[in-house]
Amino acid sequence: MNSKIIKPNEWLTCGCCAHSRRDFLINCAKCVGAAGLLTVPSLLVTPSCTPDKKMTVRVVFALHAPVQDRPDWPNIGFDFNPVMENIMNALTIGCPKINFVQAMVNGAETTEKLKAADHEAGNIDGYLVVQLNCWNLAVEQLCETGKPVLYADFPYAGSGGFLIYSAAMLRKGMANFAYIGSDNLAHLVAAANCFLLANESGGVKAFSAGVAKVRQNLLAGVKVDMKCLDDTCDLLSTGDLIKELKTKKILAYERGRIPIDKETKETLGIDIINRPFAELNDLWEKADNVQAMEVVRRWKGNADKIVDVTDDTLEKSARMYLAMKQALSKHDACAITINCLGGFYGGHIHAYPCLGFHELLNEGLIGACEADPLSTVSMVVLTTMTKGRPGFISDPVMDHATKQIIYAHCVASNKPFGPQKASNPFTIMTHSEDRQGASLRSMLPEGYMTTTLEMHPVKKALVFHQAKAVGNIIDDRACRTKLAAVPVGDFEKLLTAWDIWRWHRVTYYGDLKKPVFALADALGWQIVEEA
Repeated sequence: MNSKIIKPNEWLTCGCCAHSRRDFLINCAKCVGAAGLLTVPSLLVTPSCTPDKKMTVRVVFALHAPVQDRPDWPNIGFDFNPVMENIMNALTIGCPKINFVQAMVNGAETTEKLKAADHEAGNIDGYLVVQLNCWNLAVEQLCETGKPVLYADFPYAGSGGFLIYSAAMLRKGMANFAYIGSDNLAHLVAAANCFLLANESGGVKAFSAGVAKVRQNLLAGVKVDMKCLDDTCDLLSTGDLIKELKTKKILAYERGRIPIDKETKETLGIDIINRPFAELNDLWEKADNVQAMEVVRRWKGNADKIVDVTDDTLEKSARMYLAMKQALSKHDACAITINCLGGFYGGHIHAYPCLGFHELLNEGLIGACEADPLSTVSMVVLTTMTKGRPGFISDPVMDHATKQIIYAHCVASNKPFGPQKASNPFTIMTHSEDRQGASLRSMLPEGYMTTTLEMHPVKKALVFHQAKAVGNIIDDRACRTKLAAVPVGDFEKLLTAWDIWRWHRVTYYGDLKKPVFALADALGWQIVEEA
């Protein structure tokens, strides 16, 4: 497999092992290659901005704490201090005409205080917001200053917020907003040099256009053969699918984050049955020990390796799998979704369902994360359509450096073409965010067309894109399984709908555009092609 392996904190130095200022610039230039991105801003900037008249740009790091104190992307205990230090060093070296000053915020309240202090001082010409954790909102308030704002993702750490907040800013049409999502520091440096354009006749519009040019040059430099390997999928007809969906039931422990029970029944015929954690926990406690150990032996025999997961944890996970199987049988359901984080942290359940979900997916059933009813409904529809292919719920990351969307989560099948088809290697690991329990990294096959969507019975619409699977990302930050794919269509457009459709997507192997569109047409649903 053509899998990309990222060593911890490689992003911080562009992967170049720079040891001095001169080496840093030389090596960053090597990273950028023929596109020459470091020169793009200087070609656009006129000589009126001289080194003795520096702009001052505030670098705002949005995060929980310098050393992460809670389970969240990238993971508990993550030390952001070297991340911030390397970013500041890269900017100082790579943008000699700009003076950078640093600040940290953990959300809207601290951002407002910072904004007020900067306004009073009157010495800040622009903001560079680096999203280090997902949901610490700062970029919106700083855009309200009217000053140029560059928004940057720290991939596999702040990516959820970066996608959703970027889409919201783009929807508002804020001329002073620009963004860059790349795992290469040289690209951040190139974008940051565009602050100088705000002092020219075009003002903030010239700044945002300059950053857009950096992104466009990056994307234009990525050449990918989009021809895919053959993949024949046995499908139900649209009519038979609609009939079959009326027999499907979803178990939710506990109620999903979005109430769609009524609309799902009305539009698709699928029942959503909400059950208490106590029922699932009771089944877990009563699970047969002998059967559980048989499951453990199978997992240990099939996994390539097991990392930091004890036999006791595997047994608890196997008991959860057996409990879920019994619950599905009891309620005659094909799918189960669990508020796993809330249940586990609240003491309502005592094992993560990740490995159990993996096993269910491999059997043609459905285990869906985080009590997300939209993704669960999407999986019921597509697994039924494809006669058993598993879906992959993910929190996507987008990388301008590679023109890739990376689908990341701690649950995945290793039989992406269906229960009777070939399997791929997997590693059993802890759940990434809190380093507890058991989940897995599935090394999914590359070279195939994938179909990604999210269905919304309330909106009577679905969001849709396709991408060619090109490899797996191995990085300790964020979720364990990370399938990298190159989207079909407009990469930049793919950043514009996350504020409406939120972060989760469901990915299936196969070119399923025609049957998905035929289903939407039969249901009278709108299709949003996000790429």
